[in-house]
Amino acid sequence: LNVTEEKFVLDTVAGCTEYKSILDVVVNAFYVQDGRYCPISERNLYIVICYLATFQLEEIGLQHFSRIVKSLDTSKMLQFLRFFFNDLYLNTWIKDEWSHFYDSVYVKENFIDPLLRWQPKVQQLIEKLTEKLSNRTTSVKTSRVTQPKEFNLTVPKPRAIPPPSPAPLPLLPKRQPVPPSIYKPPKERKQLEEIKTKNIQKAKVTNTNQFRCATIKPEKREFLYRIISAVLVLWSQISCEQYLEVVWESVLTQYFEELTKQPQDLIDNIPIKLNTAAILREGALYQRKLEEELKRVENLQQGAGDPSEFLEWQKQMRGKDLEEQLAEIECRRLQGKLSYEEAVLAHQNVIQENKKRADLLREEKAELMHLYAEKRLQEQKEMKELVEQVMEGHKNVKQAKAKIQEYKQQIVQQVCEESEELLRQALEEKEEKNRKRYELIQQIRAIESTPSIRHKFVDLTETGGHGLFGEMSIVELRERLALLKEAQKAAEEEKRDQIIHEKQAKEQLILDKLDQISQFRAELGRAAALKQEEKKKSHSGERPMKDERILNLQKKIVEKTMERKKQAGLL
Repeated sequence: LNVTEEKFVLDTVAGCTEYKSILDVVVNAFYVQDGRYCPISERNLYIVICYLATFQLEEIGLQHFSRIVKSLDTSKMLQFLRFFFNDLYLNTWIKDEWSHFYDSVYVKENFIDPLLRWQPKVQQLIEKLTEKLSNRTTSVKTSRVTQPKEFNLTVPKPRAIPPPSPAPLPLLPKRQPVPPSIYKPPKERKQLEEIKTKNIQKAKVTNTNQFRCATIKPEKREFLYRIISAVLVLWSQISCEQYLEVVWESVLTQYFEELTKQPQDLIDNIPIKLNTAAILREGALYQRKLEEELKRVENLQQGAGDPSEFLEWQKQMRGKDLEEQLAEIECRRLQGKLSYEEAVLAHQNVIQENKKRADLLREEKAELMHLYAEKRLQEQKEMKELVEQVMEGHKNVKQAKAKIQEYKQQIVQQVCEESEELLRQALEEKEEKNRKRYELIQQIRAIESTPSIRHKFVDLTETGGHGLFGEMSIVELRERLALLKEAQKAAEEEKRDQIIHEKQAKEQLILDKLDQISQFRAELGRAAALKQEEKKKSHSGERPMKDERILNLQKKIVEKTMERKKQAGLL
C-alpha cells in the first residue's frame, strides 16, 4: 500500500475500535433479524461497512463507497444495506439504542440526519445491486495485470521451411484400463460363505442337544412331583395369606432339608440377623397364628368336625391331575421339537432353490456387461469428435480476451488517480475532527478529576428514625438475637432428652418380641421334625408311566432327524 491507502486503513481500524459499542448494536440486530443464516466469521466485514456508512460517507464520497461495496459479495451487501438504511429502523430503535451512549440531540444531528440525507442515493445503489443479482452478472475485480517484456536475445538464423504435413488430431489423455478385479468375485465373499457353512454345520450339531436341559432325571422326578402336589393341595385348602404362612413354616423348610441333605441341627443353628421391621413383622405373624390356633381349639370343643379325610382324598385327586398336566406338557415339548425338525428340512429346500436363482442371475449379468461395453465404445467415439470441435473454437477466443484486457487497464488507471485525490482530502478533514475531539475529551477529564470528600458517622445505639413500629438500634438487635439463640438451644436439649427416652422404650419392645419369636421358632422346629418322620414312613410313590402319545412323538422326532441328516449330507 502507498501512504494514503495505509493511512485510510489505519483510520478505519481506529474508528471501528472507538465506536465499537454503537456499531455492535446495529450488527447484533442484523444477525438476529435478517442475517440469521450469515456466518459469524463475517461480523467484522459488516462492522467496517457500518462505520464507513455512518462516519466516512461524506469524506470518501458515494462513488468510492459504492466501489467498495461492489467489490464484495453482492447478496450479503444488499441484505445489510437494506437493513441499515431503513427509515423506520433509523428513526426508532437505532436512535434509541445509540442515545444510551451519546446525547440524543448529538445522535440525531451527527449520526441519524446524515444517514437520512444519504438514504436516497444509497437506495439507488441498492437497486443496482438488486438488478445485478437478478441478472446474475458476476462482478469484475479490478486488478493490475503484469505486462510481460521480451528478453533481449540474439535473433536466430532463419531455418528452412519443412514441407507441410497433415495436422495431427488432438489426442485425449489415455484412460486407465478397468482393473480385472472388478469382474472377479471378492475374496471376502468366499471367506464369508465358508464361515457361514461352518456355522450352519455347528448349529446342526448343537441343535440335537438343545432340549437336554429340559429333561428331568429319574431320581429327581419323584421328588418334584411330591413338592408340586403338596403346594397345589395347600393352595386349594387355604387362603393366599394362610398359604404363605404355612409354606414358610413347614413345607418349604422340610423339602429344603431333604434337597440339601443337611441335618436339622445345622439348619437350626444358622445365625440370622434381623432388623427392627422384620422383628415386628414376625412378632405380629406369630401373634396372629396363636389367635387362630386358640379359635380352632374352641371350635373343636364346641363339636366342630375334622376335615382330614376329605383333605386326604382331595390330595390324591390333585396328584392325579398333576400327572396328567405333566404328560400334556411333555407332549407339547415333543411337538415343538418335531416342528423344529420340519422347519430345518424346509430351510434346506429353500437354499437349493436360491442357488438355482443365483445361477440364472449371473448369466443375465454377463449379458448386460457385454451390452454396456459396446455402449461405452460408441460414447468414446462421439467424445473424440466433440473435442476436435472445441479446440477450433478456443483459437478465436484468445484474441478477443487480449483486447478486453487492454481496455480494462486504462479504466483502472483513471479510477486510481481519482481515488488518491479523494483520500487526501478525507484525511485532512479527519485529522482536524480528531484534534477537536481530543481537546473536548481533555476538558471533560479535567472536570471529572476534581475530588469530592464525604464523611458519615454511625452510632450503633441510635435507631434509624424511619418511623416504623418495631424499629430498634443495632445494639438492641444483637441482644435480642442472643436471647433467641439461648431459647432455641434449651428447646433442642429438651427435644434430645425426649428422643432418648422413646428410643429406650422401643429397644425394650424389640427385645420382648425377640424372646417371643425364639420360643415360637423352637416349637415350630419340633413340629416340623415330627411331620417329616411321619411322611418318610408313610410316603411310597411310584414312577409315572409314560403316555402313549409321548412315545409316538418321540418316534416321529427320531425319523425326522434321520431325514434331516441325510438331506444335509446331500447338500
